[in-house]
Amino acid sequence: MKKSIALLLSIMLVISMTAGCYVEGRVVTPTSTPAATPASTPATTPTSTPAVTSTPDVDDEVVDAEDPDSRSEIRYDEETGLPVVFMTTEITPESLIAIYNALGAEPAGNIAIKIHTGETLRSNHLRPELIGDLVRLIGGTLVETNTAGGQRARSATHMQIVKDHGFLDLAPFDLLDADGEISLPINVGEVLSEVLVGVNVPNYDYYVVLSHFKGHASAGYGGAIKNIAIGLASAPGKSLIHSGGTRRTGYTGSNQERFLKGMSEAMAGIVDHIGEENFLYINVMNRLSVDCDCMPNPAQPDMHDIGILASFDPVALDQACIDLVYAASDGASLIRRIEARSGLITLTHSEDIGLGSREYVLVSLDD
Repeated sequence: MKKSIALLLSIMLVISMTAGCYVEGRVVTPTSTPAATPASTPATTPTSTPAVTSTPDVDDEVVDAEDPDSRSEIRYDEETGLPVVFMTTEITPESLIAIYNALGAEPAGNIAIKIHTGETLRSNHLRPELIGDLVRLIGGTLVETNTAGGQRARSATHMQIVKDHGFLDLAPFDLLDADGEISLPINVGEVLSEVLVGVNVPNYDYYVVLSHFKGHASAGYGGAIKNIAIGLASAPGKSLIHSGGTRRTGYTGSNQERFLKGMSEAMAGIVDHIGEENFLYINVMNRLSVDCDCMPNPAQPDMHDIGILASFDPVALDQACIDLVYAASDGASLIRRIEARSGLITLTHSEDIGLGSREYVLVSLDD
């Protein structure tokens, strides 16, 4: 059996008993109320509590990160039936390939690799130096869409940024909405009935979703869910989500709950159209700023890098990242951003509409 993260959990548990934080999907509260809240701990704890996760139990004969020829898809833990989330604390091109191989995925057909191109070189987006080897291994097309504001709102300037940031040196690049948009129906919508995506989105058979996990000024945090829901939406589609279905320009006009639920529903519409079996998700937890990669001058991170996580379940993956942030001794700034924007609504609504599970089994690839 692959080495579990029992030691990591023990360390996190010690931290949580003194600070009060998320540990592997449960809230651990202090045994006594401290006289004052330390600067490194959150001032508040989340109001929603995800269910407790279990200890990893994945068969060594099935998971072999070093031998892609022997792999078989690992979606669920055999004992618990919960989605598996793989993790490594190493953030290198080699570890990125290892965690991709651990999933056992075999993408076929026309493969899209969804990235974030970054607003400026000061943004914290995933650099070509980190993702390049994996992109070349997969052999797909890098994809992105235009924004509703900033330098990437126009195709010409967006493509110049793509070139300047070095992505054209890795693989073919497709700006999915450069030639327009299409509407996809949402069958589980409480807020939205459609999602507007780039016209080229349906041209791809499989999506490898490479996300930089970080904070976000509007959503509280950004991970796998946002990278598909907002990341594949056209500029009017982004506005439709942000406004809770009321407008197709700008980023205002909605209460926060409608925006966050709309984001979950937009992803559901996209996944339903492409097929949930045709997605895999990788989150890189480095440069953990409170600001997203759309910001030209994001706040500098004030917490340590955590690692790379991967899963076929986007809800489990984002939940695992959230749990690790809450377990960190230096995650206070990011936690405040998440809670100030009620960011956990995205996870609860995503689970409610069937996008995935907030319960998961975390499996370490570290020796």
